[in-house]
Amino acid sequence: MPKMKTKSSAKKRFTITGSGKIKRKHAFKSHILTKKSTKQKRNLTHAGLVHSADEANIKLQLCLR
Repeated sequence: MPKMKTKSSAKKRFTITGSGKIKRKHAFKSHILTKKSTKQKRNLTHAGLVHSADEANIKLQLCLR
């Protein structure tokens, strides 16, 4: 059986923390920023964690299962 390949899109978007959680970046921070408030843009800067309901699917895409 051949090796499983990781999904390139998931590889670029997610990183694994030391405790095993999956870190992600917020959406809506790349363009059309003039109509967004400074507070909204600042809050989108910080990275977040993937919800536990989605973790299994992303780990499958990253070949961590």
